Amino acid sequence: MSLKKFQPEDILLNTMKAHPSCEFFIFDGNVYYNNRPYRSGSFTGSIVAPEGFLSLYEYNVDRRDHDTGQVTGPLDTDYPITDKSIIYPYMTKQGTTDCWSSISSTEYYNAFQYGDVLTSSYPMTASITRQYMAPAGERIEVFDCGSGGSGTIITCKKVSDSGATPSWGEVIANSVDNPAPPKHRHYFALRNRLNHYKFRSKHYAVTGSVTGSTYEWIKDEQTMALISIPSIFYGARIQPGSLSLKWYFTGSLIAELQDTKRNGELIQINSSSAESVPINHSGSVAGVVLYEEGFIMLTGSWALNNKQIALVGGSGTNIYPRWIYFGAGANDGVTQGTTAANFNSASFNLSFRGQTNTQVMTMFAHARKGEINYSNNPTYLKYGQDELRLTSSMVYEENPNRLIANVASSSYSDYSASFKREVYVSKVAIYDENNNLIGVTTLANPVRKEEDQDLTFKLRLDI
Repeated sequence: MSLKKFQPEDILLNTMKAHPSCEFFIFDGNVYYNNRPYRSGSFTGSIVAPEGFLSLYEYNVDRRDHDTGQVTGPLDTDYPITDKSIIYPYMTKQGTTDCWSSISSTEYYNAFQYGDVLTSSYPMTASITRQYMAPAGERIEVFDCGSGGSGTIITCKKVSDSGATPSWGEVIANSVDNPAPPKHRHYFALRNRLNHYKFRSKHYAVTGSVTGSTYEWIKDEQTMALISIPSIFYGARIQPGSLSLKWYFTGSLIAELQDTKRNGELIQINSSSAESVPINHSGSVAGVVLYEEGFIMLTGSWALNNKQIALVGGSGTNIYPRWIYFGAGANDGVTQGTTAANFNSASFNLSFRGQTNTQVMTMFAHARKGEINYSNNPTYLKYGQDELRLTSSMVYEENPNRLIANVASSSYSDYSASFKREVYVSKVAIYDENNNLIGVTTLANPVRKEEDQDLTFKLRLDI
């Protein structure tokens, strides 16, 4: 059965929404995604994403990454590339200035000639990442390195507009008119977005309301934990009301955050009953979530219990658990080796549901009465008949008297029922307006179509 054209009323376009669950567990510098176990394989180092990561492409399955001693690439003779027996993406340097994000503009213009092959690698993976910013609005101090002095200098820069050369170690870019570069660029990139979402909640605002001569808060001056979630984990956005952050201490839950109001506020819904804290902060807002962008900003700085552990990388100082330390060890370089032995007393759980929007095309194929009553399947004709009536060097004529096989069922074992014209529909072919075949769908089981029946087949295609 084939359909050559659909009428406009036979085609529907809609969107299918799904809400996949996503969960991360962070412990001792490792991230575990949806409780997935370690997957073994012959060459897992090349094909399997590490724990807590998703592979963006499933290429190079069971291919070993090794130097074959041969060269490959689109221009083997002029620009040889080592063949490592694995699939890799490549492009050539052309006038379009396209290149991989790992190649800087300076390197692109100076290190490569036109026609050079620029390669990247698979697999590509993604996972959540935590950044600890103290404070979030910190800027890099820029010093003059013209002469003398000693010590560690973060960045050196010569003064070109003041007409004077600062002495060694003098900060030359820290004023409002001449600010130094930001240290935490991701936060600065999100400041405008935070102010944009003030209509959802006042807690998004970079600067809070004025109370007397002070502000409720200034995010630039706050210590903050920024958790980045790649869109491959949630799709179009994080579903409001589904986010949960749980803090565990020695295996016991001491506090949890949820966006119970579905407006982006992360509200503490419980406190540890076993550990005494000065103030019960249930109901307090400890941060905000950017649903569409996939970022969580935590600014809650109150103690969650009265126990202290080391949570800041590069420091073994024991501190109280706070929300600004949530997620320590989530691909941020913080491990037991960079803190202290008691670091693994803390563990964290981050869970949410995403939202994926899939465009769906629904088509209805109609097999009306008196139509779709012939099949090209050889079993449609009665078995054992001559196919040809006449054939010669000049004539090729099929037998016009061939009989159609009667498949009508009878109630009696030795009696054939009266002939009925019927077919079994096993496939539906889709043609465009120019009668070009663009798709074929196969039914799970053939459907019998009698001549006096109307049948409609419903086809759904995810775009």
